[in-house]
Amino acid sequence: MNPIKSAEFVKSSSRVEECPSPDRPEYAFIGRSNVGKSSLINLLTNNGKLAKVSSKPGKTQLINHFMIDNTWYLVDLPGYGWARVSKKSQAEWKKMISRYFQERENLTMVFVLIDSRHDPQQIDLDFINSLGQSGIPLGLVFTKADKNGVTKAQSSVAKFKRTLKKEWEELPPDFLTSTVSGFGKDELIQYIRDVNAGLSQH
Repeated sequence: MNPIKSAEFVKSSSRVEECPSPDRPEYAFIGRSNVGKSSLINLLTNNGKLAKVSSKPGKTQLINHFMIDNTWYLVDLPGYGWARVSKKSQAEWKKMISRYFQERENLTMVFVLIDSRHDPQQIDLDFINSLGQSGIPLGLVFTKADKNGVTKAQSSVAKFKRTLKKEWEELPPDFLTSTVSGFGKDELIQYIRDVNAGLSQH
């Protein structure tokens, strides 16, 4: 498995127009506040300080671009859910993110992060369904597998997928991860590399 060799912060944008030029495949990471997104990004890139980790939800408020191995962008998006910000700010984020999904032509995939400790949450299901209805390619990344043990996490993932099955004919790819043990890291990076390889053949 070849790990990520370089990861550089490129820029933070408050609007889609400000994002870097769309000249490379782009993979966006998004999830509910406090799902462990920054920790996962830091794990994938072998850089403990790349994304700002905070115990306070709602830390990411901009579209953050990181250049990976000079070949693709990893994008850290603001979380959705109960971050302690005003309704007005939340509405603005929502608008910014949906514009980003609709207008960013090099967006290859959105990885939706889900806390594997919980039963399926309506807010996650609604968000995933809205991406599906908009035809945006997505993957599911279940986080915090170490908290209750991998076996429990796997049964929680199975439950989530059963719930999704009610709406979806074919489920998105899914990954179970732990930022503590590094579980699932190689599989996720390899998946992105395979998608990129497929793109370069077209």
